[in-house]
Amino acid sequence: QVGYFKYTRKKFGEGRRLLKMAPLHHHFEKTGWKETQVVVRFWIITMLLCLVGLSTLKLR
Repeated sequence: QVGYFKYTRKKFGEGRRLLKMAPLHHHFEKTGWKETQVVVRFWIITMLLCLVGLSTLKLR
């Protein structure tokens, strides 16, 4: 985020940010998502990534 801000400040004259607020869940809350919606979607993503990780394990 800091590098992108410095780059856009040099290129456009004013800094732009990728996220509205530093922790990712706060960014989504600032864009209008409810806290419960953010939490449930993160749970779903976590479960899917856990399944991908477990499926790539080589069990003997």
